[in-house]
Amino acid sequence: MTMVQLSPPPAVHWITKTLQKAGYNTWAVGGAVRDILSGYSAGDWDLTTQARPKEIQGLFKKTVPIGIEHGTVGVLASDGTLFEVTTFRKDIETDGRHATVTFADTIEEDLARRDFTINALAWHPLEQRLLDPFGGLHDLEVGILRTVGTPEKRFAEDYLRILRALRFAGRFNLTIEESSWRALCKGIKYLENLSCERVRDELFKVLGQHCTPSRALRLYEKAGVLGILYPELDQLSKSGRCSAEGTWDLTLCSVDFLPRGKGLLRLTELLHLLNPEEARRILVRLRLSNAQTDEIARRISTVPVPNIGQDDEEIRRWLSTIGPERLNPLIRMELARARTNPLSIRSPSEVVELWRRARVIRSAGVPLKISDLDIDGHDLIRMGLHPGPDFAQILHELLDFVLADPTQNQKEILERYIEGILCSDGK
Repeated sequence: MTMVQLSPPPAVHWITKTLQKAGYNTWAVGGAVRDILSGYSAGDWDLTTQARPKEIQGLFKKTVPIGIEHGTVGVLASDGTLFEVTTFRKDIETDGRHATVTFADTIEEDLARRDFTINALAWHPLEQRLLDPFGGLHDLEVGILRTVGTPEKRFAEDYLRILRALRFAGRFNLTIEESSWRALCKGIKYLENLSCERVRDELFKVLGQHCTPSRALRLYEKAGVLGILYPELDQLSKSGRCSAEGTWDLTLCSVDFLPRGKGLLRLTELLHLLNPEEARRILVRLRLSNAQTDEIARRISTVPVPNIGQDDEEIRRWLSTIGPERLNPLIRMELARARTNPLSIRSPSEVVELWRRARVIRSAGVPLKISDLDIDGHDLIRMGLHPGPDFAQILHELLDFVLADPTQNQKEILERYIEGILCSDGK
């Protein structure tokens, strides 16, 4: 057992001390311990303990039953931060999609059920001891990802661990140990049995949390995951398709360039070389909300981005088509492509200049949407028109009119323009 000094939040010591004083062995486990030992900043601190859920609830005034059936109780610190405290557990039955667990008595049993050695680390906040029964610290130091126990058995317990392996290997730049890699590739065919939600959540962890998601995504490609879960992307990666928008390899580079934490934006970029139908199929399979699916589909639409030499009217029409609220994400993606794609038709400085001009136009309050017009359906009714399909057509014509010259967005001028439309139509 190794002595290791870490610096958790004070509440970690308080929770551990409270449980230990009551006679319950308690350790910090999970991502925070692993990440700090890997040289990264810690995320959420999780604790595991010998105490049962009811005993945990009895020791702390403010708790949240966030997963009582799985042994997890949320303990609220004085500053309102929630810490998950979970009873030691061990697996008693698995079917490849999830495990049936029961409570265990020792930390060693709890660590033995974990997927990879780098995740089977426990640190005692009071004694500053690191418990590492499977050599996870050494594996981190030498850059290896290994399963705890027999790889075939560990993956067969829950095939989501295949995707987790690729994510961890990508995030920490680890090489997957040979026998673990063979077992992983052998189990790829079972991924289609996983729920869409679990697959989606794993992809968003890659896209949202990683500084360089391309490392995990390239492992997806190498292991055959794309062919099972994302055949549209698999075909793209194998086709060598090349255009001004890029290639599969350049797309991965631009995904890396986009900000960490922007999972939807990175997913949009990942899909942008697909046609809208292919992209929508992936989004539906991942069971994104209708709003998210529509938003991504609109972002990857084939509306040409204006060249910097075009006049303000063209930029206004572009903003009107894409929706002015989409300016920033679209410019982020365009800038990522300009920085990473030598075939890009515009330089990064041109993209920034376009963004500056578009922002000036947007902030000037010029009409870009039908709702910006100085006239609405009530005015049309007042002019004697009956609600129906003609309303939408007239309003779109008005918007087209003021996009050409925003100074014409005045009720009197627009009413005269409508009268002209009606006369020309013989109405």
